[in-house]
Amino acid sequence: MSASGGTKAIVAALGANLAIAVAKFVAFLFSGSSSMLAESVHSLADSGNQGLLLLGGKKAKREATPEHPFGYGRERYVYAFLVSIVLFSVGGMFAVYEGYEKIKHPHSLDNWYWPVGVLVFAIIAEGFSFRTAINESNATRGSLSWSQFIRRAKAPELPVVLLEDFGALIGLVLALGGVGLAVITDEGIWDGIGTLCIGILLILIAIVLAAETKSLLLGESAGIEEVDKIKQAIVDHDTVTSVIHMRTLHLGPEELLVAAKIAVQHDDSAAEVAAAINAAESRIREAVPIARVIYLEPDIYSDSAAAAGNNPAATPGGPSPEPTH
Repeated sequence: MSASGGTKAIVAALGANLAIAVAKFVAFLFSGSSSMLAESVHSLADSGNQGLLLLGGKKAKREATPEHPFGYGRERYVYAFLVSIVLFSVGGMFAVYEGYEKIKHPHSLDNWYWPVGVLVFAIIAEGFSFRTAINESNATRGSLSWSQFIRRAKAPELPVVLLEDFGALIGLVLALGGVGLAVITDEGIWDGIGTLCIGILLILIAIVLAAETKSLLLGESAGIEEVDKIKQAIVDHDTVTSVIHMRTLHLGPEELLVAAKIAVQHDDSAAEVAAAINAAESRIREAVPIARVIYLEPDIYSDSAAAAGNNPAATPGGPSPEPTH
């Protein structure tokens, strides 16, 4: 996933949310609608979230240091996780509280046309932002379904923006429904119910985001396709006869660590093995360009060692385990 694509979607969402936040707050001042207050805080929180994503992308570009020899690529995961916390606390919990208070102490809406007009404008603006995120995601998701894309994407920006915009559109429809019912029935409790539904929706989205970014923070391996490409690139069927076992780890969305124990011929010289390893590293980088940190350890494959122990995959000379993801 390209950083530029993610940045374009983030900037589009940031511009839309800032404009929408101002419009919603003005509508709240004129109407007293709790749905509009919750939605204005929601849009303000989303704007802050986009700022966090941009900041994380900038910090992730820093060069590696002796203290952080593998670089700062995971900064993007850290800031994406912060987004889920902000969405939960500032957006979701505030809306739940505001909705509860409005249900407990309902009052009719003033100047109802202000929130209705602003909500229609917000739906159009959010729709533009959502369309931008969809177009940018389509360039990288390939044949994956949307749920698979959100689960498997290694770059967090586009899934975060997609879920935020999707949640924002649903929230706007809920707010419009709450305001509309409050106007039609002259019962302010509907405005509170709409606000409460918005809060629950935001909390659910925040939980999904937190779960996905937590997995990235803990460290995810390369996808099945990338693992297969790396294994095929390592073996030359001459000096390197097979991959005994291999581990991959994303150091960031666009940086992959590859560590493998490889089987070589028992009568090859050290110079031949070293040349084969260098050639294998070149083939790996050509097959999977994001594989930037590669460690290959040569070993002599042993059938007896492979069969030993309860966990042959952890035994020197043992076979490579099948991918589980």
